Amino acid sequence: MNIKTTTLAALFASAAMVTSAYAECEVNLRAADNQPAGYPTVAAVEAMGDMLKERSNGRICLEMFHSAQLGQEKDTIEQTQFGVIDINRTSIGNFNNIVEETQVLALPYIFRSVEHMHNVVDGEVGGQILGAFEEHDLVGLAFYDSGSRSFYNSQKPITSIEDLAGMKFRVMGADIFVDMVAALGANATPMPFGEVYSSLQTGVIDGAENNWPSYEGTGHFEVAKYYTLDQHLIVPEVLTMSKIAFDKLSAEDQDLVREAARDSVPVMRELWAAREAVSEAKVREAGSEIITDIDKTPFIEAMVPVYEKHVTSPLLQQLVADIQAVK
Repeated sequence: MNIKTTTLAALFASAAMVTSAYAECEVNLRAADNQPAGYPTVAAVEAMGDMLKERSNGRICLEMFHSAQLGQEKDTIEQTQFGVIDINRTSIGNFNNIVEETQVLALPYIFRSVEHMHNVVDGEVGGQILGAFEEHDLVGLAFYDSGSRSFYNSQKPITSIEDLAGMKFRVMGADIFVDMVAALGANATPMPFGEVYSSLQTGVIDGAENNWPSYEGTGHFEVAKYYTLDQHLIVPEVLTMSKIAFDKLSAEDQDLVREAARDSVPVMRELWAAREAVSEAKVREAGSEIITDIDKTPFIEAMVPVYEKHVTSPLLQQLVADIQAVK
């Protein structure tokens, strides 16, 4: 693997930032997250660290570097592969061009509900995808939540696929999301997230799509009061570990790390659910109209050409079938 000079500089700079706060421990693990202190993923990894310290009788310590202190997600992935960072929480989308298997988790309507997603990632399919990280110098430890993304707009309640016809929606700048909106009969408008509020306000776009905390936290509900819970994307986050760091551990400590990571998942899910509930309550109190009574079947059926275009390898096709077979 070729490493550019700038990459090496970033790796050494990150290493220099690591403190010796846990010097009394035999094993000191450095964890990274771009989210701020108190965010559900940050708190869950910190809970994992508490479990490790207790279960190892103080031999293993974990130090969390939140708020992108060690770099943004793409930077921290590389640093984790090279062993500068030991444990890393990132969005699954950043792995789509690295670990092929992760691509299925970002497909529109691949999950019928949040519960279905949990059953998938907690089962054999999730284990298969986590196992695929090892070919890329990483150890897949667990999946976290990032909520479900749904459409919101300033014009009208969306109760059917026909209601989307001709509407303009901001999407993330990836072909699959543009194709998803087009397949639903709407017009996709990729733009930076920071421009969405003013674009909704001025009518440049009719709507956007995101999860409860983002819809509420950005104030988008103030200018787009119709929120349709179609849950077209339910994309998990992933917790990985450097294979270099993992291989240095004894078999016993490797088991402790895997177990603590798994046990941190319900902690994260509980925190995320609480965060969503607060955001939902604020939005409802402000008078937004929440549309839940929709038939998602036509939305899902409209994705056939999207899947034909983006799910082309036998590996991905089998994973899609396996996910759809999970109850």
